[in-house]
Amino acid sequence: MDRNSAIGLTLIGAMLVVYFFWFAPQPAPPQKPASTPSLSRDSVGKPAAEQIAKEDSLATATFGGIATAFKGEEKLTAVQTNKLNLTFSNKGGVIQYAELKNFKTYFGKPLVLIDERSSDFSLSTRYKGENLDLYSLYYDVTSVKTGDTTVVTFSVKPGDGAELIQTYKIPEDGYEIKYNISSKGFDRSLSEQLTYQWSNAMRPREKDINDSRNNTTITYNEGGKVNWLTERSTEPQKETFGSGLKWVTFKQKFFLTGFISANGFKGGEIETSMNNADTSVVKQGSIKVFIDTQKLANGTADFKYYLGPNEYRKIGSVAEKYNQNVYLGWPPVFWINKFVIFPVFYFLTTFIHNFGLIIIILVILIRLILLPLSYRSFLSMAKMKVLKPELDEIKEKYGDDMTKTQQEQLKLYQQVGVNPISGCIPLLLQMPILFAMFYLFPNTIELRQEHFLWAEDLSTYDSIVNLPFNIPFYGSHVSLFTLLMTISTLVYTWQNNQMSTVQGPMKFMSYMMPIIFLFVLNTFPAGLSFYYFMSNIATFGQQAIIRRFVDDGKIRAIMEENKRKNAAGDGKKSKFMTRLQDAMKASEEARKQADETKKKKKN
Repeated sequence: MDRNSAIGLTLIGAMLVVYFFWFAPQPAPPQKPASTPSLSRDSVGKPAAEQIAKEDSLATATFGGIATAFKGEEKLTAVQTNKLNLTFSNKGGVIQYAELKNFKTYFGKPLVLIDERSSDFSLSTRYKGENLDLYSLYYDVTSVKTGDTTVVTFSVKPGDGAELIQTYKIPEDGYEIKYNISSKGFDRSLSEQLTYQWSNAMRPREKDINDSRNNTTITYNEGGKVNWLTERSTEPQKETFGSGLKWVTFKQKFFLTGFISANGFKGGEIETSMNNADTSVVKQGSIKVFIDTQKLANGTADFKYYLGPNEYRKIGSVAEKYNQNVYLGWPPVFWINKFVIFPVFYFLTTFIHNFGLIIIILVILIRLILLPLSYRSFLSMAKMKVLKPELDEIKEKYGDDMTKTQQEQLKLYQQVGVNPISGCIPLLLQMPILFAMFYLFPNTIELRQEHFLWAEDLSTYDSIVNLPFNIPFYGSHVSLFTLLMTISTLVYTWQNNQMSTVQGPMKFMSYMMPIIFLFVLNTFPAGLSFYYFMSNIATFGQQAIIRRFVDDGKIRAIMEENKRKNAAGDGKKSKFMTRLQDAMKASEEARKQADETKKKKKN
């Protein structure tokens, strides 16, 4: 590894470190707990429904026939599908409970996305000039099975032939629930807009709550562009929208609870907050969207819930750009993941069920693809190794005169036909794949709760020792895969330094970067650290093979021939090296002129 390669690697490593630590979590202020669904409140904050219940005659005079729906007996309707356990309540006609049947939390408990303890729904409007929450009414309920779809209908009739109907259609398979609100004359007594609000205390489902918080937010599609509240922020986040809003979703690392409109919302707002001291809640989120009342009458108030895994292969059909809930990085990392890495990964999962083995195969395939780049990089280092004695002589001859030293080194490179940055370029070209893996493993639900060797879950960190104290920037555990990755990287660095001309601080930095990543990656998924470890092992094998085809003697002979041709004027000059030399000369001339100007001013 020559000097330029070392500088390039150091800059790349510094960029990675800055990226990993850029959004370091900080404590957030406490938040208010989720409230219980209720009717809208009057000016003094007392629920209007309580006043109505006490004075039935006043209630009837104010709300008419719908006042009878303020009181009733709660009835639950259970629906089970291949994927979901659902419970609906006739109080409000809402989903009261939603459990994913094929998933468990890290702690082995049922994976519940909606329950009374965490979720709070309201659908508020004005009815005959009075505030009303339609989700606080008691509805009549019917449940029928139509083919492989269960249809649950909630209706309330205030009289005069008017009716408000909520319909849920639950398929036997999948995680989507269609939801429709319709009206027969009832909409004429409502204001022009309904306000749908869903407050959600998102509970821990994974091993590492800090990692969960860094991957929990609310995503949305506004005007065809997907965006989200800042995930790693510990401060309250809020965003307001216009009429281009198409869907909003509570996104945790591997699971989504989304509300999607077939025809768009009139607008809305979302917000998240976090209490760092409360480990029973990852984050508190709130979704508020506005629905045009006219849609209830014309039958276009069509929505759906998505309650399921954040699985890239399957969520693309849920809604427009819904698969962007799985973040694949920025271009060109995004393209590599979408069109190369993910297809190969999913292809391997069709016939291999050991994900550790899949990672090993993925490493081998990628190293084969990168073999030409690796060969060019190794060949460049071999050339620099051959030139090392002459480069050292130049350093010794010109001592501390860095400008003269660099000029003479560039002259030597030109004479022997060596490009000093040719070893760095292949490394830079490999960076998108390195970053692609950084996004693949943390965001791939297929790795969740998959065991391999001592790692109980490849989607989170492996731990062989739990420390009795917390080490700043490292944590309170020891990840063996990260440790092995660090050791193998140090060995790889040492081997390259044997062929390098780098000395002093740059050589020291080349050893420091693996140590820094020991701290950075200790809490990252075991699958990622294992991939990097196996990639280092594959690189050792690859270099051992390449060495058989690289002869230092032949390289020296080619360099001597190039030097002879250049001396005779027959050599081919590199345009890059010529420009580099011209730039160095111009820089030296500018420096001399500046020195002369300073001398004249002193005189």
